[in-house]
Amino acid sequence: MTAEEKVLLIEEQDQVAVWTLNRPGAMNSLNFEMLRALKDAVEAIRFRSDIRVIIITAAGEKAFCAGADLKERATLSPTQVKEFIFTIRNLFAAIEQLNKPVIAAVNGIALGGGTELALAADIRIASTAATMGLTETRLAIIPGAGGTQRLPRLVGRGKAKELIFTGRRVGAEEALNIGLVNHICEPAELLDQCKKMAAMICETGPIAVEQAKYAINYGLETDMNTGLAIESNAYWVTIPTEDRLEGLAAFREKRKPQYKGK
Repeated sequence: MTAEEKVLLIEEQDQVAVWTLNRPGAMNSLNFEMLRALKDAVEAIRFRSDIRVIIITAAGEKAFCAGADLKERATLSPTQVKEFIFTIRNLFAAIEQLNKPVIAAVNGIALGGGTELALAADIRIASTAATMGLTETRLAIIPGAGGTQRLPRLVGRGKAKELIFTGRRVGAEEALNIGLVNHICEPAELLDQCKKMAAMICETGPIAVEQAKYAINYGLETDMNTGLAIESNAYWVTIPTEDRLEGLAAFREKRKPQYKGK
């Protein structure tokens, strides 16, 4: 299979994996083949210590991901639609819970499942040409890959209800203003900006970042006292590590630490 035929392209360099959705002719929409390719990529990378950060972006300049492939959807039985929703929901949960930071490089239109994919990432950086939105109610359905849960947790209940009830699209500036994305930049700079962010993360302790992500993700789902207990347990994991001692030694010796994830 040539690169042009693969629905997901994977490049790895300097401890960073770049996953590129590669269906530009279909606005990088999500079909069963794409979901399975992403699932395989998540499972293959989970226990690899040589990859620290994942960047998810898409081929072409028009679209990050236009959501579910509606041409495929039209051919599916109601049972197959249930299977698709089950598959995509579990996939996005796996991306959210991955033990490495995930950056979404939103390079164009991201609608429905495309915005939900970005929501499952830890950090979102968008091109000024990006358009985002949970537009499902305009098709008489609702977001089914976590959008009704992740969007309000990110932008607040009222704004999430407004966007989901109306199915309205938002541009990059508004997405930044409401906290839907962390940063915006010119389209030509997007991947470089994401790689700079990834490089900064790669300077930190791998176990520390993994435990910080765990504490944030699971702590937010609980009350403050339970969250603090989760944080405390995550902190204890870092104490006996070689990396913690290396960080102290590097600080004392005024040099850059060399973390090994041990």
